[in-house]
Amino acid sequence: MPRYKLTIEYDGTPYAGWQRQENGHTVQAAIEQAIARFCGENIALGAAGRTDAGVHALAQVAHADLTKDWGAAKVRDALNAHLVAADERVVILNVERVPDSFDARFSATARHYLYRIVNRRPPIAVEINRAWWVSKPLDAGAMHEAAQRLLGKHDFTTFRAAQCQAKSPVKTLDRLDVTRNGEYVEIRASARSFLHNQVRSLAGSLMEVGVGRWTADDLVSALEARDRSACGQVAPPYGLYLIGVDYCAPFARPDPDGLMPQ
Repeated sequence: MPRYKLTIEYDGTPYAGWQRQENGHTVQAAIEQAIARFCGENIALGAAGRTDAGVHALAQVAHADLTKDWGAAKVRDALNAHLVAADERVVILNVERVPDSFDARFSATARHYLYRIVNRRPPIAVEINRAWWVSKPLDAGAMHEAAQRLLGKHDFTTFRAAQCQAKSPVKTLDRLDVTRNGEYVEIRASARSFLHNQVRSLAGSLMEVGVGRWTADDLVSALEARDRSACGQVAPPYGLYLIGVDYCAPFARPDPDGLMPQ
């Protein structure tokens, strides 16, 4: 049975997250319905991770097993046609034939996120549901300096949602950069896998540093507390984007905690 790797872009605003559920329309359901309309098959997609309601993706990855050996371009174009017809805010950017050993979740070697903040006194209009508006001035340099102290392997219990399903709170954070471009402050995070709400928790706590309520030492103290109550506010979902997932052949490096639900 041919296996296809799908690279997916979506606006998470109207969806109840990635994962199919009984109550609420989801990104996964939208794509599975498009597949059913295309080839009459009812399948369950495997995905690199389960983004929360309101979270966006520029390069989510999923895999699908189809009975017929379709051309990759045919699958991409047919699914997009059905998604457009259904008025979904989901696009299949690319489709590739991959070996059966490929698993969108377990074969991933890194996940990359972007968190976008609009930092200005006036409210936002165009960026509503696309970025977090913070009206108080942010010191992006202080945020970045503090963020570097969280790199490496740590117990991230403080930055983990109560409903997180990962077996361990210990993760290795490979990148946490904060940059400013005009009124935009961007936080970029990379790791093999993340805890539930970890990126949004980190973004909210870094905001506390940016406005001067916390120091870098306060951020480290919050990490070392291993206590959810020590976390700063959790940043809203609509500023978060899954921007990439890395893989390397032969697509068989399992990571049982690679849930990446944000």
